[in-house]
Amino acid sequence: MSDEGGSFKTVVVAVAANLAIAVAKIVAALLTGSASMWAEALHSVADTGNEVLLFVGLRKSAGGPDPRRPFGYGQERYFWAFLAALGIFLVGGTLSIGEGVRSLLLPEPVESLWVGVGVLVVAAGFESWSWHTAHQQLRRDAREKKRSMVEHLTRASDPSATTVFLEDTAALIGLAVALVALVLHATTGWAVWDAIGSILIGLLLIVVAFLLARRSKGLLLEEAAPDDVVEPIRRTVTGTDWVGDATVSAVYVGPSRLLVNVEVAPHDGGELVARVGRLRDDLLADPAIAHVTVTPVGSPSGTAVPDDHGRGAGAGRQQPA
Repeated sequence: MSDEGGSFKTVVVAVAANLAIAVAKIVAALLTGSASMWAEALHSVADTGNEVLLFVGLRKSAGGPDPRRPFGYGQERYFWAFLAALGIFLVGGTLSIGEGVRSLLLPEPVESLWVGVGVLVVAAGFESWSWHTAHQQLRRDAREKKRSMVEHLTRASDPSATTVFLEDTAALIGLAVALVALVLHATTGWAVWDAIGSILIGLLLIVVAFLLARRSKGLLLEEAAPDDVVEPIRRTVTGTDWVGDATVSAVYVGPSRLLVNVEVAPHDGGELVARVGRLRDDLLADPAIAHVTVTPVGSPSGTAVPDDHGRGAGAGRQQPA
């Protein structure tokens, strides 16, 4: 399955699961009056909205290069993932903490305990389904890139599966917290347990929102691609017989789409234009590379050879300065 197909399936499963869970939790929160259950209901509402945002990002990022977007629309996915992180923070995190504080100030008895317990158990099943789908995609992608899961979570260029995975991980932890808080509230009659559970769920969601927002920010601001992505490109460049030394940098312009800049110090200036053209063609044979600029430095002419072979609109050969 392609990365695009895997992300689409992951997000659709997450939307379906969280929508069903949100409805069930709202009904259970109304019946039980539990602050933790309300926190979980808000959590699922936030997750459903966030996955809709991810779906919008998937659709908008599918566009290829055109005169307005020479490198395509891949970064749309980063923008919508950032909005999803804000949704987790505002709807899930702050409102859950607010509900916990309200419960501390105005405690209410728990009613229909077993309705709440049943909904939490069923919700755990749906969340596990969504979590498993996201985990499968991430594990497959990590294996292809020869990374551990933790490394891939911090380096992945596609935020969709990462967002769903972290949301669902937080959801499963939150469900356990809500279940414990609900049972303790019912058995002890002390509403503080419920309030504490709601506040803990809110704090958990704020942490997840921070991690996701930080990653989306880095991708939006075009931070350097990780070493395990750049190193194979560097080996291709330095393995060329006429290249003495090289500096390679790359940034993501979309999921698994790289903008690469190469500065090479040639052994000599002979047939430089043809050599650079061949090197560009070799690099562009990698489907992950959307655009390449190769600049000779330290050559007798000091001539930069701009790219006219990038996979993007608007690329054209410039005259040497």
